[in-house]
Amino acid sequence: MPTIQQPLRSSNLIRKGSKPRAQMKAGSPSLIVTNQPIHTISTMSTHTNASVNPAAGFFEDLLIHLHLPRWAIYTIFGAGGLIILLCCFCICIKCCCKRKRRQKKDQQIILKGLDGRTATALVQPDMGDVDYGSTKQYRGKLLYSLGYNATLSELTVGIKQAVNLKAMDLGGSSDPYVKVYILPEKFKVFETKVFKNTLNPFFNEQFTFQLSKSTLQKSTAVMKVFDFNRFTKHEIIGELRVQLCNIDWNHVIEEWQDLAKPAKFEEESLGEICFSLCYVPTISKLTILILEAKNLKSMDIGGSSDPYVKVQLALDKRKWKKRTTSIKKKSLNPYFNESFTFDVSLDQIQRVNLVISVWDHDAMTRNDTMGKVSLGCDSTGNQLRHWADMLSNPRRPVAQWHSLLSAEQVNATLALKKTFPVPSKFKENKLLNKHFK
Repeated sequence: MPTIQQPLRSSNLIRKGSKPRAQMKAGSPSLIVTNQPIHTISTMSTHTNASVNPAAGFFEDLLIHLHLPRWAIYTIFGAGGLIILLCCFCICIKCCCKRKRRQKKDQQIILKGLDGRTATALVQPDMGDVDYGSTKQYRGKLLYSLGYNATLSELTVGIKQAVNLKAMDLGGSSDPYVKVYILPEKFKVFETKVFKNTLNPFFNEQFTFQLSKSTLQKSTAVMKVFDFNRFTKHEIIGELRVQLCNIDWNHVIEEWQDLAKPAKFEEESLGEICFSLCYVPTISKLTILILEAKNLKSMDIGGSSDPYVKVQLALDKRKWKKRTTSIKKKSLNPYFNESFTFDVSLDQIQRVNLVISVWDHDAMTRNDTMGKVSLGCDSTGNQLRHWADMLSNPRRPVAQWHSLLSAEQVNATLALKKTFPVPSKFKENKLLNKHFK
């Protein structure tokens, strides 16, 4: 009996404990008779599986020990692989950026070293003068003419044409005009007409200055190209300065020149003033609204001023009517908002000149003028444009900013006479009407 029970126990143990393993690896439970053959078969099967695919066995053991569902393990491995790919992609992008920066630096070095003999210099002229990072900009070209009549002591400056001007507006264009004057005297300042939305204007205007031969040799002709803005400060595009002592006056000079950056020794700024004009021809009313002024020159010791504005009408070059605004104490940017209405007929509006002047009020001494501007049918530049806009838009106020000029410049241009002569018949009629009322 004991000899018969031992095999039964062993076979039972084997069937209970090792049957699943035998089915998974050996594949046949009927081969299990005793313990020894089972051990030999199992060892042979594990050796063959490990030799065929050791990575798969390691992966299966790892899955058993982790105690996680397979979908979670696959998700973890997938996320890790994705992170590794992203890191590799970022490294590649960084390397490409470094190469591009190196190429740009090499190109800049090559362009700086051009001497004008290569094909690249022919395609891009004057590249040898380009200094990367500097403020040099191409501003366009201006065609002008100069002529001098010695018998009449007249210098004639002609502003012909401009091409490829620098765009100053957001739309990629400009509203150019040219301001012409002679230094160091600067008694007269002329301005051309304003051309809207163009970088290649045709001016074809001439201006005459009275200069003696001795003064001519010490003078400089200045031609400045501005961009017109109705409600903001006019921006300068470029300028030309021609030394008149270096010119052969035996014939008229006409040439193109590149516009240069404005000189650092600009003339002193006197400030700006904004006012509107409105003319109603049916009732012969001219209304001037003085709005505000800004950046005025300080006239007092404390660095401020007491400005007020004088509005004056001149008819046929004679002083005619005037009005004044209130005084704004200690201000360089006064706000007035005061209007004045004058009776001006349609015939007189063609012969009248409007003079707007800013004064500094002094209680103990004489009032000082801070700047002037004149408008009329015989004015030029921005002043003429404002006056023409008023006449072409009756009954509608037209506002505009103007740069103040010195009193000497405006007085020399207008050449106003002191008083307006009143005819004797007009005096008699006025006295009779007054007497019989």
